[in-house]
Amino acid sequence: MASKQDTISVFTQEDGVVQIGGIDALVRLSLDQVRTDERRGLKTGMFISGYRGSPVGMLDAAFIKNQKALVAKNIHFVDGLNEDLAVTAVWGTQMLHTVGQQKFDGVTGMWYGKAPGVDRSGDALKHANYTGIGKNGGVLAVVGDDPSCKSSSLASQSEPMLYHVGMPSLYPANVQEILDYGLHGYQMSRLAGLWVGLKIVTNVADGSGSANVSPDRLNFVTPDLTFDGVPFTPNMNLGMNVRAEALEMERSLYTRRLEIARRYAAANKLNNVVFENPDAWLGIITAGKTYNDLRQCFLELGLDDAALRQYGIRILKMGMLFPMEPTIVREFAKGLEEIFVIEEKRPFLEMFAKDVLYGMANAPRIVGKFDEQGEELLPHYGEFESDIIGRALTRRLSQKVRVESAESWLKRLDEIHCRAKLPTTGRTAWYCSGCPHNSSTVAPDGAIVSAGIGCHTMAMWMNRNVVMGTHMGAEGAQWIGMAPFTGAKHIFQNMGDGTYAHSGSLAIRYAASTGVNITFKLLRNAHTSMTGGQAIQGEVPLNNMINDLLANGVKKIIVTTDEPEKFNGVSLPGGTEAWHRDRLDEAQRALAAIPGCTVLLHDQECAAELRRARSRGKAEEPVEVVVINERVCEGCGDCGKKSNCMSVEPVQTEFGRKTRIHQSSCNKDFSCVKGFCPSFVTVTPNPEPAAGEAGKKKKKGRIPVLERELPAPVKKVDDSLGVGIHVMGIGGTGSVTVVATLASAARLEGKHVIGLDQTGLAQKGGAVISDIKITHQPFVGSNKISDGRTDLYLGFDILNATDPKNLDKCLPERTIAVVSTTRTPTGQMIADRQVGFPALASLTAGIDRVTRSADNVFLDGQAMAEGLFGDAMATNNFMVGVAFQAGTIPLKAESIETAIRNSGVGVEQSLAAFRWGRMAVIDLAFVEAEIARHAPVVAKPPLSETAKRIIEATGATGEARRLLEVRVPDLIDYQDEAYARRYADVVGRVVAAEQKLVPGASRLAESAAVNLYKLMAFKDEFEVARLHADPAFFAELDAMFKHGYTIKYNLAPPTLAKRDPVSGHLLKRQYGPWMLRAFRLLSRFKGLRGSALDIFSRTAERQQERQLIADYITDLDNICNRLHPANHAAAVALASVPDEVRGYGHVKEDSIALAKKLRQERLGAFHNPQPATVRAAKRDEVTV
Repeated sequence: MASKQDTISVFTQEDGVVQIGGIDALVRLSLDQVRTDERRGLKTGMFISGYRGSPVGMLDAAFIKNQKALVAKNIHFVDGLNEDLAVTAVWGTQMLHTVGQQKFDGVTGMWYGKAPGVDRSGDALKHANYTGIGKNGGVLAVVGDDPSCKSSSLASQSEPMLYHVGMPSLYPANVQEILDYGLHGYQMSRLAGLWVGLKIVTNVADGSGSANVSPDRLNFVTPDLTFDGVPFTPNMNLGMNVRAEALEMERSLYTRRLEIARRYAAANKLNNVVFENPDAWLGIITAGKTYNDLRQCFLELGLDDAALRQYGIRILKMGMLFPMEPTIVREFAKGLEEIFVIEEKRPFLEMFAKDVLYGMANAPRIVGKFDEQGEELLPHYGEFESDIIGRALTRRLSQKVRVESAESWLKRLDEIHCRAKLPTTGRTAWYCSGCPHNSSTVAPDGAIVSAGIGCHTMAMWMNRNVVMGTHMGAEGAQWIGMAPFTGAKHIFQNMGDGTYAHSGSLAIRYAASTGVNITFKLLRNAHTSMTGGQAIQGEVPLNNMINDLLANGVKKIIVTTDEPEKFNGVSLPGGTEAWHRDRLDEAQRALAAIPGCTVLLHDQECAAELRRARSRGKAEEPVEVVVINERVCEGCGDCGKKSNCMSVEPVQTEFGRKTRIHQSSCNKDFSCVKGFCPSFVTVTPNPEPAAGEAGKKKKKGRIPVLERELPAPVKKVDDSLGVGIHVMGIGGTGSVTVVATLASAARLEGKHVIGLDQTGLAQKGGAVISDIKITHQPFVGSNKISDGRTDLYLGFDILNATDPKNLDKCLPERTIAVVSTTRTPTGQMIADRQVGFPALASLTAGIDRVTRSADNVFLDGQAMAEGLFGDAMATNNFMVGVAFQAGTIPLKAESIETAIRNSGVGVEQSLAAFRWGRMAVIDLAFVEAEIARHAPVVAKPPLSETAKRIIEATGATGEARRLLEVRVPDLIDYQDEAYARRYADVVGRVVAAEQKLVPGASRLAESAAVNLYKLMAFKDEFEVARLHADPAFFAELDAMFKHGYTIKYNLAPPTLAKRDPVSGHLLKRQYGPWMLRAFRLLSRFKGLRGSALDIFSRTAERQQERQLIADYITDLDNICNRLHPANHAAAVALASVPDEVRGYGHVKEDSIALAKKLRQERLGAFHNPQPATVRAAKRDEVTV
């Protein structure tokens, strides 16, 4: 959570306290090690390499960002091609003596990798550790563990692997210990001649806090280094290929070097009895992040230091997991009846504690994963939180005493966990807007597809035939073993270019050498996008990659791309062709038909990184913008299916579900335009008049001036000890940045802050959770907010805020919710129009039930931010302003505004958004009026006398009348008064029947009014022309593009359009501004509709549309004749069937088929209402 300004100083400040995040602490550690050596009089350098992956996924980016500071201290960072090669490169720093001419007194090394990288590097780590350390050297292996599998293929625990290779492992609990244990690790490595592991779990890597960086905080004590009176000197032994020397390495490791590590840990107190109690009966051994969870548990159970003494508890915190230092464990055990080892995953400390204490007189019993009866006490799986520890600890204490405060809190937790779960929709990670994988991971119907590691893996939950996967680098090799035993002849294997460079090329070589029928879809986007968008180490030009593939035995390669013009005049090796990505399906079918190993190489840059490059002026941004005419749009969802793009958002309008392009997030991939629909227009805005500073980049959106006074809020949270804020957002929208601002503001007031950003796959449109704890005194406990412990429940996304896991953080008497009700769709909603957004009323009611409902604030933050600023990125700061003015953030406004300025990013907009958010609480009407000033003005014509008479004749009232007041005038404009009267007569019959047979109900009339209009206003050529020429649409465009624009239309006229050779569907093409004149002309001939002169009415589609109208009117008449209270709900459902009829051409044809099937189902329900339907009808009668 370090702000931009903090980042400048946290690496160079050499005294006092810094606020720093876990990843940045590792960067600082490298600098501190060189500075520490300087104070020892040594001139040392450092070499760093590894491979990215959560929770250390952004470590390489942090090193690159601080390259200047690193180079100044002779620290050389090189991104690893893969983990084990990076281990070998770091190992080389300890071999310098073999070549001589050394420039430094010694060189230290740092390797990093996530748990799977540790596993795959076991051979290299073991060799490097066995051989030892060079003079004045030392190596730290930073191992990233993801215990809850937040963004990993498997949950992880790396200390057993480090134990296997004979490597000591240190386990820091926070940023302070990253710095302290890291420096001790280097010194231990140097003295013992060992590599030293530094276990970094997700909550430590993603956490932040304060750290004392003064050099005198540490005193490095050299332990006794003698054995049998002979001093031990580490010896770099590279004779691993000579048996005698290899055996000597092993002897040295297990009889000398690991013993030195134990002595070092003892001399430097890496393991500490952090809570002494001579009268204790129960001793607790724990380590790292779990120690923080334990302290959090004490807080929640009401166990302060006095209570711990009273109940007989003593605590040993282990900083070094292996090798276990026996002396402190034996001393700790004296006088205890029982030792309770609290650790995540498999028993590790427990195993060694039992070994150390075995045979000791009066040794206490040891429990951990199981109690003395063999019953499970702590789980072997998952990640611990305070409640898991609290339940187990209370069980152990209950042997001696009843702890009422603990029982009370655990009972409250049971009540929280037993609360009815709110029905909601989860926010699953999805491809970014414009992501190449949106199209490249689509496979031919019936194909078998395998996943691997990388962003493309998300295709597994996108219904794209992905049925299996493997670990990184082996993608496709599983088919070699499967192929002989199945009738399936071929598979597609997805692989990213990052994986290809890492080790995937070997899998392709293997598959090619065996002759199995497989097509690798090599997805080349130039970045390792899943881990943060870093450049790929070892990336080569496309021609080189093709040559490499051909040399490895690939039979045929086809390149697909969004920019085929790049290959004009370019001769690709081996007869390789470059096709437009529109031919992706054709390319896959062609390659699948070729025996052996083939490759489809999809060449298109990562959309997220392309967006960043554009924002920094490093890539050209297309001038064109795509806009959907929502009146022409049918809401069929075909554009969402074609593009899979998160910026193609469903939106509810007067005329039902439509689709809108979310301009703030659109990356201008334009694949949505391929949706078979004439509603898409391509707009080229006119350039703005030259003004202001030459070359100054234009700011996005606008900054409305707020001149009203903002009074200080009334504080509504109890911050006597501190405050816990639980923030829920969407990946890529800046919620983590906003939380960092709050942390910075708190530090400006001298408060203490710890925090945790839980991202995982969130950067891909998934859920982001950030916790921040602001206290008056340093806080010892978890940086994650526990269930029932939230003060401010700040939701930037209502779906995330209604996730049951998040709602468990709330307590009705404690928590205030401030939540944006913006209906931001999920990926599933984009891809499948049948997946709708849950009803907001039920979502907000669900939040109210578990929070302080009287103090809660719900408003559509994004709509207000966009209305004020024309930019959705202002939303989060706007909501922070709302939360502040609601009295839930106990900080000063000046502190928050100073923190915003210090961030140096979007300062003007962020400040204004914060202030306007405050104003929304003070005077919402004033804010809404400001938004209205910027909204497009469309004059609504009054009802004509004819329209009034037509509507009056129906006898409709209430909502049914309102619907008619919108639709009758529109049908007059669509055709004529007679056509509108025909519509109204039918609706009038339904109104009369419903009022007679189900008095007080109106839902059937409303459904008939909506759905008959939908069918009668079918969008033929005349209507599309009328709607595209509608002044209301141009008023919207005028509001979006203040300086004018030109417009093009994306159409597939049946008489002019070509057809797709595979599907036979019409293909769209672009038509210029002249088409508007054609539209205006064509719309004047609407009177020909349905006549002998209507050339368009002769198509099967138009004839079918007219038949649908007739059939629906017949259905409505039948409903009226058979209607009674018992089947009223079924009648409403039957009358709603036309809502399923959507789209144009083949899309509409498919929807009609589905609607007919649905009609048959609902017709049966109407004729034979079930008891549940009857009850629903009675409820409807009561509530209408």
